[in-house]
Amino acid sequence: VQLQASGGGLGQPGGSLRLSCVASGSILSIGAMGWYRQAPGNQRELVATITGLNTTKYADSAKGRFTISRDNAKNTVHLEMSSLKFEDTAVYYCYAFIATIRVPTKDYWGKGTLVTVSS
Repeated sequence: VQLQASGGGLGQPGGSLRLSCVASGSILSIGAMGWYRQAPGNQRELVATITGLNTTKYADSAKGRFTISRDNAKNTVHLEMSSLKFEDTAVYYCYAFIATIRVPTKDYWGKGTLVTVSS
């Protein structure tokens, strides 16, 4: 199983970016999916998560600005980020709890995509 994130890059304060993460491999089922981020010098922190039933949870810093969604047919999770702030600058990591034919449900992680908010 692999998770491939995309959509990072340079965003302006007040602007928007959209991150996507696709899971591939011999997947039987996908449970919760989501995003963490890690800013320089900081610990990795949860940004948003979405369950298989589309229940969502956001960090306080993301509420009202970020929207997480998923496309189960495409094994994809998205993070729409708006009203970007300088402090959103970080490497964003996607994750998913996935069951395969050979391995029971466990968490898998993407390699991260860098988001830089700068004017």
